[in-house]
Amino acid sequence: MKKINECRMTVDAKSVNEGFCRAVCAAFAAQAEPTVEEIGDIKTAVSEAVTNCIVHAYREMGGKIYITASLLADQRLRITVRDRGCGIADVKQAMEPLFTTVGDDRSGLGFSVMETFSDKLTVRSKVGKGTTVIIEKKLRGRARD
Repeated sequence: MKKINECRMTVDAKSVNEGFCRAVCAAFAAQAEPTVEEIGDIKTAVSEAVTNCIVHAYREMGGKIYITASLLADQRLRITVRDRGCGIADVKQAMEPLFTTVGDDRSGLGFSVMETFSDKLTVRSKVGKGTTVIIEKKLRGRARD
């Protein structure tokens, strides 16, 4: 599918950058005139993906998060969130609700939330190499003439 526009950013894997990433992706999506609900969905999914990088991929030790947002010709928004952290040994298990690799203070719902607020979620990972999460959302937008 042909890309209409694209932006890329790299941020440090720090909690203070989660809101920034969420806002940038929402602002980028605004060119497609999404609904308020669609913007909320995008912000929520991106927040979860970025938080996973910070908490799980780098175990809060630091690293980089690479984000690409692309608007495709069919009004789909594709957001790729990638890290070069520890990777996920069993992606299927990690995507199960309530599964977590860290202590009791985590709910284990990150991937479930991302799936709920996107139309398609793809997760690829290699242990020791990192994880790539691809969030796709069809932007139906406000009523157009």
